[in-house]
Amino acid sequence: MRQTRAQTRMMCMRIGITGATGFIGGHLAACAASHGHEVVGYSRGRRMVSNAAETLRQRTEAPHALPETKLDALVHLSGESLMGLWTAEKRKRIWQSRVDFTEALVAHLATWKPENRPKVLVCASGAGFYGDSGDEPVDEYSPHGEGFLADVCVGWERAALSTETLGMRAVLLRTGMVLGPTGGAFPLLKRVFGLGLGGRLGSGKQWMAWIHVEDAVGIILKAIETETVRGPVNLCAPDSVTNAEFTQKLAAALKRPAFFHAPAFALKLLLRGMAEEMLLGGQRVIPRVATEMGYGFEQPTLAGAFKALV
Repeated sequence: MRQTRAQTRMMCMRIGITGATGFIGGHLAACAASHGHEVVGYSRGRRMVSNAAETLRQRTEAPHALPETKLDALVHLSGESLMGLWTAEKRKRIWQSRVDFTEALVAHLATWKPENRPKVLVCASGAGFYGDSGDEPVDEYSPHGEGFLADVCVGWERAALSTETLGMRAVLLRTGMVLGPTGGAFPLLKRVFGLGLGGRLGSGKQWMAWIHVEDAVGIILKAIETETVRGPVNLCAPDSVTNAEFTQKLAAALKRPAFFHAPAFALKLLLRGMAEEMLLGGQRVIPRVATEMGYGFEQPTLAGAFKALV
């Protein structure tokens, strides 16, 4: 059925995105624009209006640098990279860029006029919320786990949920490894495995939550458009795999061997906390909410996702 002009106007939203020049943010901006939404993108170096001719430069290292403007939704994706040696200073930057920044962002939104304030805040979080869950499947109703990343995610989500006192809806994106051809971990993995240097990490029995970038932004956009969705949403595909299975399927897609093995003790020695929580621990995550809200995955299986990427 053809939509009326009034219906089209009602569906069109003005969506703000922090981290808009990043891997996921860039894909989300393009996807939202293709759905007819207007996008206001914020990055650390500039404020960018992607659906207009103007580009306004404005630094946004601090939440108060986001100028008040009419928004229907705000997607908060920015944060310090988790990659690298987890020194005390690195951990501090990770916490400040996620928990402290989000707390300050919500306080800044509280100063906006109610008619300008976004109706929903969609805030990044991570599958690390569940800690190392072993072989136990976890979904959005499972409790949080233990470890630095779990603590960060709990604090991060608590900060985002405080928007509910402003009458806003909060959606929390518990994100797994996002696979895409031009960003995230895949380009590096492709080079390493392409040289025949790929292999499992530790025992290879740890579970890996992953999702193709097209499905990641598709779920985010559907969560924005679906007013009944609130709280945690697992941003991962239904085909959860172990690290050994991930290794085998990537090697098969690239038609390369994967004989190398990174011993757990070596990873712990070199990367310390990062290795134990991100590489040697894992979560068998179920995307229950995405399924319940009727999202149809473009890439539901890892083999299919690798085929599309390669």
